Amino acid sequence: MSNHESPAEEASRIALEGVFACIQAGRSFRLEAGAGAGKTYSLVEALKYLIKRHERDFMRRGQQIACITFTNVAKDEIEARTDKHPIIYCNTNHSFCWLLIGSFQKQLKALVQQMPAWQDKLLEAGGIGDRGVEYSLGHRAVREHVLSLHHDDVIPLTISLMENPKFRRIMADRFPIILIDEYQDTDKAWVEALRLRFLGQPNSPLFGFFGDHWQKIYGNGCGELNDDAVTPIGKKANFRSVNAIVECLNRMRPALPQFVKDPAAPGRVRIFHTNGWGGQRQGGQHWGGDLPSEVAHQALEATKAQMVADGWDLAPKQTKILMLTHRVLASEQGYSNLADAFRYNDSYLKKEDRLIAFLIDVLEPAADAYSAKRYGAMFEAMGGTVPLLKRQADKAAWVASFDRLLELRENGSIGDVVDHLKAEQRPRLPDRVEDLQNALAAFNPEAGIEKTRQLEELEKLREVSYSEVKALRKYLEGYSPFETKHGVKGAEFENVLVVLGRGWNQYNFGEMLELAGAAAIPAAKQATFERNRNLFYVACSRPKRHLTLLFTQELSAEALTKLQEWFGPASIEGLAF
Repeated sequence: MSNHESPAEEASRIALEGVFACIQAGRSFRLEAGAGAGKTYSLVEALKYLIKRHERDFMRRGQQIACITFTNVAKDEIEARTDKHPIIYCNTNHSFCWLLIGSFQKQLKALVQQMPAWQDKLLEAGGIGDRGVEYSLGHRAVREHVLSLHHDDVIPLTISLMENPKFRRIMADRFPIILIDEYQDTDKAWVEALRLRFLGQPNSPLFGFFGDHWQKIYGNGCGELNDDAVTPIGKKANFRSVNAIVECLNRMRPALPQFVKDPAAPGRVRIFHTNGWGGQRQGGQHWGGDLPSEVAHQALEATKAQMVADGWDLAPKQTKILMLTHRVLASEQGYSNLADAFRYNDSYLKKEDRLIAFLIDVLEPAADAYSAKRYGAMFEAMGGTVPLLKRQADKAAWVASFDRLLELRENGSIGDVVDHLKAEQRPRLPDRVEDLQNALAAFNPEAGIEKTRQLEELEKLREVSYSEVKALRKYLEGYSPFETKHGVKGAEFENVLVVLGRGWNQYNFGEMLELAGAAAIPAAKQATFERNRNLFYVACSRPKRHLTLLFTQELSAEALTKLQEWFGPASIEGLAF
């Protein structure tokens, strides 16, 4: 270690030297970079090293280094940091796969005809005919001359084509080196196909996997990658958090200890539990052991007051409040009745419900544009060309209709807004949304037919105040100081307050702590344990200086013991509120 190197810098250098040694030896490798380790820095340094080594020969042979990213944001960042060098092909996995398979039209047509998701569409269209296959819209469509693939079709088609030795030869020849960012979140079946067809086989590309299996928080990701043909390299640095936090992370994860940049930098970890609250807690599978919503809110306010007393600045730029329970999040954000209308969170959080998608993506931007007197933008938001408003009466009708709409958005229910749109057709509701409204209106409870889940949800949704749609939109567009896990991965903040409770069938942090302290984790619980532990680790590793955890669910003696092991007994206290 040289005089001017900090412990984190030394650990970072050693990891990079390991990467360069693998590249020189032509060995595939996996860089396991814990939270705050600077994974993207290592990836960019590896790319710069490869550019120096291969600039001439790759340019001459028309070859490239593929750098596969998980998001477009990551792609843009890596391209900017490597000056869009021509021997680097940087893109998301879907774009990379389409680049590989797009020219294999004959094989694609044969494969698409075998895919279950395409059967009905092709039947309707009278077969595939002489249509080509393209990937541009991201949803399935049969048009006059082409079939347009869905996002979900592209990777399975690539996996099928990889069975063909000629295809593999072309792929390896075009991309002799393939680096994969956030490998743990990369599609499991795709990574399995790479292992099966390439890793350890002669004349294969050199693969570099960059990521952290403890930060796998997407369901279909491959998680930890262990293969004899892949050299593991641990990056034992943390450039983000102070020692007080990193010591806790190291106790949580002794297999990848981290070293900080400045061991003397001040910071603090505090953990509050609510076991002392004497009232009736919630019951049920999703909610068992949690505080009632209004009490959870009081606990959060009491915790925030303690943080302010500790000198925290609660402004969103300085402090992130992570809600690892959706209902508390919904009530703090002002859309809890809307959330309660749906059985599944994805219906509103991922806008899988068509009415929610239309209101948030079309109607709200159109109403904003109308209020700002930007009429061109208004019609654009509604997805159409500007209608020819020849007569004054046409204009007057639009104005009257939108003025009434703005009133209903302020004071009406979702049902009021939908009925207004149905009557006025300005803008038109999507056909599927209108059909569902009509089905609900025509539903006859006397007929002895059971109401579908969609109709039940729509009925509840119509009663909800429209203001909750606006609150949900604000949350989804990230204006809020609150975040859920997916919005925060890779991000960092001065202070982080994590609220851990129930309300998702996927997560139970009390149980996770008990399992972490158990002698062995039952095989049936392993996947659930890892999902909970990973989210907990991601949340605890976001802050630079101050971390506070608030548990609104009751914790067992075993769970508290584990917390003491990880965070130290002195940092754990019962919340008085």
